[in-house]
Amino acid sequence: MSEPRQILVTSALPYANGSIHLGHMLEYIQTDMWVRFQKMRGNQCIYVCADDAHGSAIMLRAEKEGITPEQLIANVQAEHSGDFADFLVDFDNFHSTHCEENRELSAWVYTRLKNAGHIATRSVTQYFDPEKGMFLADRFIKGTCPKCAADDQYGDNCEKCGATYAPTELKNPKSAISGATPELRDSQHFFFKLPDFQSMLEQWTRSGTLQDAVANKLSEWLDAGLQEWDISRDAPYFGFEIPGEPGKFFYVWLDAPIGYMASFKNLCARRPELDFDAFWGADSTAELYHFIGKDIVNFHALFWPAMLEGAGLRKPTAVNVHGYLTVNGAKMSKSRGTFIKARTYLDHLAPEYLRYYYAAKLGRGVDDLDLNLEDFVQKVNSDLVGKVVNIASRCAGFIHKGNDGMLVAGDAAPALTEAFANATASITEAYEHRDFARAMREIMALADRANAWIAEQAPWALAKQEGKQAEVQAICAQGINLFRQLVIFLKPVLPLLAADAEAFLNVPPLRWNDLGSRLENHQLNVFKPLMSRIEPTKVEAMVAASQEDLAAANAEAATGNGELKKDPLAAQIEFDTFDAVDLRVALIVKAEAVEGADKLLRLTLDIGDEQRNVFSGIKSAYPDPSQLEGRLTMMVANLKPRKMRFGVSEGMVMAAGPGGTEIYLLSPDSGAKPGQRIK
Repeated sequence: MSEPRQILVTSALPYANGSIHLGHMLEYIQTDMWVRFQKMRGNQCIYVCADDAHGSAIMLRAEKEGITPEQLIANVQAEHSGDFADFLVDFDNFHSTHCEENRELSAWVYTRLKNAGHIATRSVTQYFDPEKGMFLADRFIKGTCPKCAADDQYGDNCEKCGATYAPTELKNPKSAISGATPELRDSQHFFFKLPDFQSMLEQWTRSGTLQDAVANKLSEWLDAGLQEWDISRDAPYFGFEIPGEPGKFFYVWLDAPIGYMASFKNLCARRPELDFDAFWGADSTAELYHFIGKDIVNFHALFWPAMLEGAGLRKPTAVNVHGYLTVNGAKMSKSRGTFIKARTYLDHLAPEYLRYYYAAKLGRGVDDLDLNLEDFVQKVNSDLVGKVVNIASRCAGFIHKGNDGMLVAGDAAPALTEAFANATASITEAYEHRDFARAMREIMALADRANAWIAEQAPWALAKQEGKQAEVQAICAQGINLFRQLVIFLKPVLPLLAADAEAFLNVPPLRWNDLGSRLENHQLNVFKPLMSRIEPTKVEAMVAASQEDLAAANAEAATGNGELKKDPLAAQIEFDTFDAVDLRVALIVKAEAVEGADKLLRLTLDIGDEQRNVFSGIKSAYPDPSQLEGRLTMMVANLKPRKMRFGVSEGMVMAAGPGGTEIYLLSPDSGAKPGQRIK
């Protein structure tokens, strides 16, 4: 028998500035299932996390609420901890990055990097808010896009035309915090020399530590050449002051991943059997796994391993990356009630329903996962209630009525027993490699076989026949043993169901190696219903409650600052202004992604007497651009051409929607011809 593995596991740190929603829960449930599986196998698997508690956003929110940042993060941590616990996410430690362990470790890592020559300093010119007395991050600057003249755009990219630019290029810049006109000022900043680790990262990212798709994405950064990373921020800033540099603070992404180490160190102080250095030292033989979303890959798979290498610490064994959550095939939407907070879900539905549905759809890749609410109801009811729990409910009554709850010995279906045993290796492998969807498919296939066999044997019919009681007991004992196997397979996903099943089976907590045994001449406890069906009305109520949450949030926003936002329909124009817009029917001849642009597609448009080249920020809604080719759309043909980094855009196509994946290219009715003007 092999020695138990030493495994340290983390999930990305939730930001201490808002509530947990079902998109967040995708990651923590996934991680928890993997950790529970490892613990069931007898491995020493430690799961730590923490609230990410630093940054300007937290400082500003605390100020707005009239409390200290420490009070804010304590309040949010209590909320987060309750949500995680009620979703059965079993951390060994849930800490905060605003702690002494993190302060000490961040200073230690920084000093090691500085002493090794990996820190540079130079002056940086930034916008400064003279009213707030603080330098402004890009997201706190708004103004007019220098490319398309769209108003109210952020300091680094335009949501309307997709252009990227430096904050200093914005026209009419304003502070999003105070509304003041910002001033350009110089300040000394500290930089981590990421290019020092180019060679190491090229090797490490291709060493099997990442999914291929993630490694391919990171190669774009590596091929372009890494840049030095600004790791400092000026006061006022809620975070840790850089040692020996008054008024200079670590950027939140410097100390956030060190928070993994800090949470583990905090745990070590309470569990003497854990050795911090054994898990984090450069020669550590323990395993280290990070579970993260695809939006923070660069921090975890470039900056973080480089920091660890430079500080003389071990690097992660693997970084497991997942996609985003969509609901009913679209981006989570507050207006539709599909932006669902964890607590809103828990107010209406049991946590294990969602845990199972996520497991049933989570593969090894980084594809987005869709929570289709109708499918959710059907799948949970069919698989868990109709298949798994059904086996126990079918058999328990006959055993209690005919044999006082005592399971008889013997194997009434050796072929079926062998099929379950043969499936163990594949299901184990699927769990180990985080292919939960495959594991669930194979488990439910076994449940189908068990139910089919019981239906074929029909103990309910035999029980009515004279002299068939022994046969009934053999069939039902076999059914209960098969149910026990399924419960073991599902326990990492459904810990509450497993605990209730263990009480019914009258057994201690089930472990993975119990798959090799069966219950014989064993007393069962009275069977109680293990899981009820999802009522669609509860899902509808959850969605409605989420819409109510939005209404409450809007009301708070309207009164919180003493003013309402302007109605976007209130700004009226004259008819002559609208009539000057030359709207034309356009045929999309070619559509292709723009290399180096995250949001843009390049469209070649036929407008009858000529072809136009147009860049459009609709890539997120049309990941396969070729599907647009041959389609008619509408474009503004007399828009002044604008020069972009990727070429000249000679017009604008018309689209609707809130953004992201919810963008809908507008098309004319059938019969329209390229070049026709729209009136």
